[in-house]
Amino acid sequence: MNEIARQTKAAQCPICGKATDVAFKPFCSKRCSDIDLNRWLTGVYAVPVNDDEDADGTRPADGDEGDRS
Repeated sequence: MNEIARQTKAAQCPICGKATDVAFKPFCSKRCSDIDLNRWLTGVYAVPVNDDEDADGTRPADGDEGDRS
């Protein structure tokens, strides 16, 4: 079996696990694509970030600036 056939056979929808459809890749259908989009829009999925600023928009104090060598 060649590499392309293995990748095509192994590709599964991340929502329901069915085989993917090239029209909706990486999903199997419009329904699963919409479910994934809804999860992103409602905050179920989130990308973790490290905030350098506090909620008020200012940077937190790192200590005295004069102590750095």
